[in-house]
Amino acid sequence: MRWLLSGVLAVTAAGAAFGQQPAGPQQLEVTLHEAIRRALDAQPAMVQARGDQRNAGATKRSAFGSYIPSLSVSASYDHRNTPGVSGSTGRAVPAQSYTGTVSTSLELFDGFRRFANLKSASASLDAADAGVVNQRFQTTLDTKQFFYTAIANEALVRVADAQVKRAQQQLQISVQKLRAGSATRSDSLRSTVEYGNARIALLQARAALATAQANLGRQIGVDGQVRAVFDSTLPALPDTVELRAALSTAPAVEQAEAEARSARAQVWSARSQYWPSVTLSYSNSHQGSKDPVPPIFSPYPETSQWRVGLSWALFNGFTREVNNTNASAARDLAEARAADARREVAAQLTQQLATLSTAFEQITIARENMAAATEDLRVQNERYRVGAATILDLLTSQAALTQAEVNVVQTQFNYLIARSQLEATVGRTL
Repeated sequence: MRWLLSGVLAVTAAGAAFGQQPAGPQQLEVTLHEAIRRALDAQPAMVQARGDQRNAGATKRSAFGSYIPSLSVSASYDHRNTPGVSGSTGRAVPAQSYTGTVSTSLELFDGFRRFANLKSASASLDAADAGVVNQRFQTTLDTKQFFYTAIANEALVRVADAQVKRAQQQLQISVQKLRAGSATRSDSLRSTVEYGNARIALLQARAALATAQANLGRQIGVDGQVRAVFDSTLPALPDTVELRAALSTAPAVEQAEAEARSARAQVWSARSQYWPSVTLSYSNSHQGSKDPVPPIFSPYPETSQWRVGLSWALFNGFTREVNNTNASAARDLAEARAADARREVAAQLTQQLATLSTAFEQITIARENMAAATEDLRVQNERYRVGAATILDLLTSQAALTQAEVNVVQTQFNYLIARSQLEATVGRTL
């Protein structure tokens, strides 16, 4: 008996030391707003989406620039070590000469290719804009998941710590009753096992918290662990009628529809190959052998030229037909994806609204269960003190309270994640 009591007391003392953790280095703390801001700047997917947006804008400017005449300026200097002789006049040709040319050209008609390309580029830019919005909400969703996971794991550490304290208190009571002869050795052994299991659960909770904080740090571009600070209350349920009315403006739907418009414009661009191309060009050239003086090339003889050209590919080995077929197939696929995106968003909205409503109701139930489990454990503690309940009754009530506390944390976490998923789907902050 003395050996058993000494072992139990040693375990209790070790548990007291176990509950005290050494102070670590100063840890960065972020709110949800700060975490999202950092993630939007650090995540490669967001950087890529912004890059695609810039590229689409440059492509649209290039398509618009095809309506503007091209302009080029060239100058050359020619020097020979010996003077030459002109074959037509027989006169000596100077050993050096200067040439300056200004030329411009404009495609007057191209079978409406430029118009189709401009329309396609505008649609691609709309798709890139929607892609940035979509990626911003996806990055926000991922950040909220990491943030809420860190919050939940920190709460679970507190739950596990409370479980350790209850198990330690119960172990002390079992020891006292064993000393007084009002409890059996089995009670103390079971209390010791329960206390050990609680300590293991606390270690696992702390490991999970460290992992969650490290993942949050990576998500927001910080080396090391980051502590999440929840700075708001639990939000209420959103208006479902307004959300269903906003399906057409969901980022995924807008992006898919813009890509379909771009694919339709590419079909018209492919068909432009069946039309002729008409080009107008002009060049003005000055050439002389003397050193130029300001204004440059003005004393030289001037040669100007206007040119109108027509080009029409009557047959090119069915290349036009292949391009037209490929463009039509791409258009059909883009339109099918746009229609599927609308249906997918509608289905996701229905599912997420049901999940959100269920999670919100579960929060109330979990809180009521925790209140009942707390009162049940209090009653069982008193009954065990006076010998009206067994150790199994007490351990069962302790396990029920621990599970109820975990459920409260988990239901709140599920509700916040479901709300974040709904925001990412509809592309707006609720």
